[in-house]
Amino acid sequence: MGAKKIVDEDEVIQWFFEGKTYAWMIEYYKEHYNTETTKAMWSTFRRRKKLPRRNVRDTELIPWKVEEEHRYEYPVMMLRAEGRRKAGKQLTPLDAKRLASWKKELRTKGLVVHYDPETTDGWFLIPRTEDDDELIHPPDVATGRKAQD
Repeated sequence: MGAKKIVDEDEVIQWFFEGKTYAWMIEYYKEHYNTETTKAMWSTFRRRKKLPRRNVRDTELIPWKVEEEHRYEYPVMMLRAEGRRKAGKQLTPLDAKRLASWKKELRTKGLVVHYDPETTDGWFLIPRTEDDDELIHPPDVATGRKAQD
């Protein structure tokens, strides 16, 4: 179904390697080809063509299963940005600046990120202990998804 909507597969593959977002692709197709597409269609194309994943999963930085209501809070967004940075992905200038500032604040104040899905807030900055990792207070048991290739 989705492949019929794709005008030039080579063009789209190039976009993936250039790091174009699904939102960018959707808008481009709407403007240039007068064709409505969806994130799911582009994701299916990526998977079918065995192109690299768009996002980085760093289970060492985010070893928890993060509840839906906590997925867009600042600490986890910064942990995701750090995961992208560690994986060699390019951050936007704003994300790079925010990440550097956030990490500096954690170091200066001697804090790490703790996650408790049973609470309303979910994310907390707590005092660092000798058992903590650089940025997080790791759980006794990791509950997050396994890294996918």
